[in-house]
Amino acid sequence: MFNFNDIKFANPELLWLLLLIPCFIAWYIWKSKTYKSAVTISTLQGFAGLRVPAKVYLRHGLFALRTIAIAFLIIAISRPQARSSWKDIHSEGIDIVIAMDISGSMLAQDFKPNRIEASKQIAMDFIDNRPNDRIGLVIFSGESFTQCPLTSDHAVIKNLFAGIKTGMINDGTAMGMGLANAINRIKDSRAKSKVIILLTDGVNNMGSIAPLTAADIAKTLGIRVYTIGIGTRGKALSPVARYPDGSYEYDYVDVDVDEPTLQQMAIMTGGKYFRATGNDKLKQIYQEIDKLEKTKFEEKNFTNKEEKFFAYALVAGIALLLEMLLRNTLFRSLT
Repeated sequence: MFNFNDIKFANPELLWLLLLIPCFIAWYIWKSKTYKSAVTISTLQGFAGLRVPAKVYLRHGLFALRTIAIAFLIIAISRPQARSSWKDIHSEGIDIVIAMDISGSMLAQDFKPNRIEASKQIAMDFIDNRPNDRIGLVIFSGESFTQCPLTSDHAVIKNLFAGIKTGMINDGTAMGMGLANAINRIKDSRAKSKVIILLTDGVNNMGSIAPLTAADIAKTLGIRVYTIGIGTRGKALSPVARYPDGSYEYDYVDVDVDEPTLQQMAIMTGGKYFRATGNDKLKQIYQEIDKLEKTKFEEKNFTNKEEKFFAYALVAGIALLLEMLLRNTLFRSLT
């Protein structure tokens, strides 16, 4: 009934009056000690052995009731209020499909531990920073398929990310097919912002759809494409042959990223092209995309006030009424 955790006062300055209560108590104690009877008698021998009636001690209850009445009255006129507030938050999420190259060249070790593992880890960090967005995953090499459709269950997509590896599908770089598959997964989205992040380390050399043709389709559907060319400049330690036991032979080979095509794809769709030459640079790119594609929030705050003074005024009234009643009945002869 008198829980102060959620109580605010409309007139909190009046609570300073409660400091008068200790003064009243001190005055009452002083008065009680200095009070003397005015009755004169010849001797006290007749009163020897008599016990003091309980009413003599209980008379202090009158002062206690009056003190309680004053304290609760002060609280009541300070207007205690229960305030409950809540927020109505509307978020406008963004649908994002990550199209990742998983061709054999993604095992190159110019990234640590290699391109594909670095790309997976940094992409998962990016997903963690987008809790309000639906995210999907498309992988491609010589062909393309959907690893995960658009979902808001980020734990699921991260688990699927962990299982990605080279050799899952035929080798090659079907960049146009990867983009086209991603478009197919996001084209029916009702989100106001639809984004594809395409990451590759090579040149389109397979597939029935050219990269720029796929980009033109994305432009028509209002889908922004951010392209990332991954790989150091110059030469990188890359797999050149695969042994029957599944291991690879490595050698330094030229890094060949089709930057002109990737740039044109981004420009056509209103996106942006990035070149990642190392782990830190790739992380910075995802952070920049994160800033460019901010989820929109609309927040409304509501506050409800409920007056709570009545309970305090009621206690004050009851205490004052009881004090007056007792003073004029049971304790009348002692006052």
